[in-house]
This record gives sequence, structure tokens and C-alpha cells, in this order.
Amino acid sequence: MQAVILSIGDELILGQTVDTNSAYLAAKLAESGIPTLYHHTLPDDPKLITDAITQASQRAQCILISGGLGPTKDDLTRHALADAMAVDLQEDPASLDMIEAFFAERKIPMSDANRVQAMLPVGSTMIPNHHGTAPGIHATLNNADIFVMPGVPQEMRAMYDTAILPALRQHATTTKTILTTKINTFGMGESAVGKILGDLMTRNQNPTVGTTVNNAIVSIRIRSESNNPDDARDRLEQTAQQVEQRLAPITFGRDDQTLAATLVTALQNANLTLATAESCTGGLISKLITDVPGSSNVYAGGWITYTNDLKQSQLDVPAELIQQHGVVSAPVVCAMARGALKHTQADLAISISGIAGPTGGTPHKPVGTVWLGLAHNDALNNTPQSKAIQIRLPGGRHAVRTRAALSALQWLRLHLANQPPSHMTWVVSTHSEP
Repeated sequence: MQAVILSIGDELILGQTVDTNSAYLAAKLAESGIPTLYHHTLPDDPKLITDAITQASQRAQCILISGGLGPTKDDLTRHALADAMAVDLQEDPASLDMIEAFFAERKIPMSDANRVQAMLPVGSTMIPNHHGTAPGIHATLNNADIFVMPGVPQEMRAMYDTAILPALRQHATTTKTILTTKINTFGMGESAVGKILGDLMTRNQNPTVGTTVNNAIVSIRIRSESNNPDDARDRLEQTAQQVEQRLAPITFGRDDQTLAATLVTALQNANLTLATAESCTGGLISKLITDVPGSSNVYAGGWITYTNDLKQSQLDVPAELIQQHGVVSAPVVCAMARGALKHTQADLAISISGIAGPTGGTPHKPVGTVWLGLAHNDALNNTPQSKAIQIRLPGGRHAVRTRAALSALQWLRLHLANQPPSHMTWVVSTHSEP
């Protein structure tokens, strides 16, 4: 069995929405040993969708379609599927009952427009949707099984896992298992990571190892294939452990695990609390941390002190320190971190000040210059200790701010693991204060 994935929606074509559905479906198909021939993204154009369905049905035995099942006039996938099958649409009583029950359970009036979601091509069957109003559709064309799912990722994933995957497993003719994972790292460029991995990245071996980069996070992709599921899993895990051992301590998690989530877990395990004091990142560090469920157990709070006056009044940074060293300096970020530590009584505090650009740089402090400060109470005499690192980051304003915030999170992780910040290759200098 081979598959084709079709994603429907003008918002995908225009780049307004990132198509995460295709990646999810391709990975799930691979786990079942079903290779994907291609992905095709289409606008809300019934003729183009019809042609794509027809062509896919002539090349693959499985077609997965997401999007275009809503109640509005630009939701045209069901109409295009009916045209490809050369049949009419008809209202399906079971689908209508499910839609009406969805609204009744939530005590929301049902619009007449939602009735179109109960329309199915003649000869097709409904796939239940327990998380939304749009039932899916199962049809056949040219000996290809066609499964149409809502575009909403939560609804699509639930429908695939509960209804479509079991059906595909019944029809799959291969016994091959394909498993994938990725190891996430931060602090080193892709070429340096590749050099360390060395022989693991040799092509035409099983498992295969490759790299991808997003916002300076280098992820190592691992793909394992075998006719024996246990063998595929063992190979995958052995290679993943080798990657983690070679790249420690800059690895921070697998698959979708974020750097912030890993840090929150480390703080929880150490029973420590954290405060933040930000300038150039404008609250991005605190956002990344509070995006993690359970972060309230370890995050005390923070400040966005964008002006010098606020640094002085809120964090007790001496005015003469700013005048003498400049706001983007080791003494200032150390003072910011100590101020946050003092006012929250947290165990740790991280601070940041930098030049994100596109203006404001000087020959001595060019755009991309960032100082990070870290303060903590000395275990022996309970007095605040602080240190700072300077990093130089490439890219525009958004890239500098994002990478600076991630650098702060990674430095905290390294600090908790008693590892030096030099593991991050863009650290250009360090500074310590009693």
C-alpha cells in the first residue's frame, strides 16, 4: 500500500497557516509501514481538488485528505470528492444526528449552515467526529481508499487514530515497521553537530540519521526500518542514545519536547524557583516558561524593564552602573538578576539585556550582542552570587530575540547540571561577581 496526502485550504497556500497535518499523517503512515508518495497542498478550488483526488486515486491505494469539511461556502472538499466519484451529494441521517447532538450537548443553537456537513457523496460512509461538528468521509475510487478528515489538527488526529488507522492496518500489505524520532539540541551550529555525529550520519544505513534547524535548534532525525517491530524499536533507541551521548549536554529532549519544558522539569526535580528580569526580549523568556503546564510550581514571576528608569526603580540597578558600563553589560545584568532575586525570594534569577537591532549597534557592541545574567544565593552564607555571559547572535531582530531567550533557558539548564556555558559555542565571554 502507498499513500498520498492532500491538504486543503487557501490559508495553507497563502502561508497564513502552517500545515502540520501532513507531517503528522506521514509519520503515522510510516509507523504502519505505509510509504507516502507525495504531499499536495491545494486551495479551496473544487476543480483543482477534484483533479488532485482523481490523479491520486490512479497512483496510490490510500488517500488522506484534511480540510474543507466546514459549514461555510469555501469548504468544498465534499463537493470535489463527489465530482471525482461522478455521484451526487445526499444528506446522511446518522451524520445529521451526530451534528445535532454536538450542539445540543453544549446548549448552542445549530445554524442551518451546519446541515451541509451531513452531506456525503453517494456510496460513501461517515466517519464519526467526537471533537467537532464535521464528520469525516470514507469513500473508494479506482481501488483507492479515500479518507477525508477535518482540517482542525485536534479533530483530525483523533479521527485518524481512532477510526482510520485501524482500517488501514487491516488493508496494509506490508509487514515493515518504520519508526522515527528526533533529538533536540541548542547551543551549537548544524555543521558542528554533524561533525560530532560523524559516522552515525553515513547514508544508506539503518537507522538513518539527519539534521534539521529551526531558530538555532538543531534536531537530529532518526529513522529505523525493520520487518520486526521490536527490532525497529531497539535500533531506534540504540541510535538515539548514541546521539544523546555524543552531543551531551546540549541535548534537551526528544520529538516535540521544548527547551522550556525540559528546564521546568529540571527546576521541579531540584525543588527550585526562578525569577526573570528582561529587557531586549520583552517578556519572551517568561512566556516560554509559562507556556509549560505546571510552571507555576517553579516560576515566581518577572519584570520587563525596558527603560533605564525601570531597571533602577524596580530592580535596584544603580544609575552609576549604567552610566559607567552601559545598559548592555555584565555588571548591569548581574545587578538586574540580583534585584529579581531579592524582590521575589526565588532560588534563581535570570536576566537579559542586548541589542536586537536593526539599529543601536556600535563597533564595540554590534547588533546581536547580548548579556545574560544569573543570580543565586550562596548555599554557605545565603548571600547572592551572580555571573554573566556575553553571546553574539546573527540574524534580524526576531531571530536575535528568540535565540537570546533560548540561550537563557539553556544556560539555566547547564547551570543546574553543573555544566559550563562554553558548551554554547556563541558564548564569547564570561563574568563573575561575588
